[in-house]
Amino acid sequence: MSILLVDIGNTRVKWARVVNGRLTRQRAAVHEGWRAEDFAQVVLGRARGIERVIVASVAGAQVDRRLIAAARRASGVVPKFVVSARRLGGVTTAYAQPWRLGVDRFVAVIGARKLAPRRAVCVVDVGTAMTIDLVDAHGRHVGGAIIPGPRLMVESLLRNTSGILKRSGGRSAGRTLFGRDTRAAMQLGARYAVAAVVDRAVQEARAALGVRPRLLLTGGAAPAIHPLVRSAHSNVPDLVLRGLAALI
Repeated sequence: MSILLVDIGNTRVKWARVVNGRLTRQRAAVHEGWRAEDFAQVVLGRARGIERVIVASVAGAQVDRRLIAAARRASGVVPKFVVSARRLGGVTTAYAQPWRLGVDRFVAVIGARKLAPRRAVCVVDVGTAMTIDLVDAHGRHVGGAIIPGPRLMVESLLRNTSGILKRSGGRSAGRTLFGRDTRAAMQLGARYAVAAVVDRAVQEARAALGVRPRLLLTGGAAPAIHPLVRSAHSNVPDLVLRGLAALI
C-alpha cells in the first residue's frame, strides 16, 4: 500500500509516493491543457495499492476537479486537499488571515522545518512566481514576499515594452550579466534580478531574527538561479512533497 503526494503549481505538477514510510523520487510534468484522462495516465499511472491521495494545489478549481475525477476513476480514492491554517505541521503563520497564505508556500515551509528542525529557515520557491518565506527557529512563519519569476519577467517585457519583441531574437542566455543580444539580455537580467533578491532576503532575515537562516531553494526554475546566488544554500527540488509527507 502507498500514499500518493501531488503538488500542482501554476505550470507544473509534481508527484511522488510514500511507500513503507519512505518518499520516492519526485516526478514532474507541465500540466497545461490536461484533462482528467491525462492526470489519470501520467500522475496516477498504475494506481493499484494507493490508499490515500494528498494534494497541495494552487492551480485553481478546474484543475483540481480534473485530478479528483482522475483519482476516483483510477483508484476509487477521493483526494484530500491540504489548506492553509493558523497552525499545521509544526508551523504557525503570522498572517492575519491564514487562508490567504498560498498552500504551496505553507507546505514548503513545513517541509523545511522537517529538514532543519529548531533552525530558522528561508524558503525560496522559483517558478512562474518566486516566493520567499521565512520561518524562525520556533516554527513561526514570520512572513514572505512574492516576485515574478524569471520567465514571467521576460514575458512582461515582451508584452509591455514597445519595440523589444522584434529585437528579442537571439541565442539563449550566457554565463555573465552582460548579454550580447536582446534575448540574452532579458533572460540574464531576470535571472540576476531574482538571485539578487534572494541574497537580499537572507540579509533581511538575519537582521529580523538576529541569526542567519538556512537557505533552501526549490521550484522548477531554481536550477537556473542556483549558480547566481551568492549566499550558501541547499537545493531541495521536492520540498513541497516533503512537506506533504510530514503531514501524513
